[in-house]
Amino acid sequence: NPTARGASMIGKTKMRNLLTGQVLSDSFRSGDKFEEVDVERHPCSFLYSDGTRWHFMDDTSYEQFDRGPKELGDSTGFLVEGIEDMEVMFVDGALAGVELPNTVDLEITDTTPPIKGATASAQLKSATLETGVEVQVPPYLVTGERVRIDTRDSHYVERVKQ
Repeated sequence: NPTARGASMIGKTKMRNLLTGQVLSDSFRSGDKFEEVDVERHPCSFLYSDGTRWHFMDDTSYEQFDRGPKELGDSTGFLVEGIEDMEVMFVDGALAGVELPNTVDLEITDTTPPIKGATASAQLKSATLETGVEVQVPPYLVTGERVRIDTRDSHYVERVKQ
């Protein structure tokens, strides 16, 4: 937004602290400078869950760490053994979070029987996956099939060929 003086602009921003999750709203002038933040990303592996914490390993340094349900949020429903392409993010040397791949392959453990003559139309039915997450899938899928799910919004992508 231009100011009344006309020479300087003011930008209004909403920022999230990557370490605490706190959201801050602030205004800045066009000439303001900021300290650069050191962000590192390393590949990581999901090791196991003990029911309350999820344990990971940094594939670069082999350092192990764990996260709780509050820190992982909805990501817990997509963590299975053998998941690939995960990354751990460090901000100024402190662990900021774990990023999942865009899609994961999961097995359907419970769903209603397929509807005879069903096609890939806009009809969907509910299915429970091996991690307990419930998603909407096409009506022709059956229990035991593997499906690819988008981790960003929990929607069905495609059937996985075995």
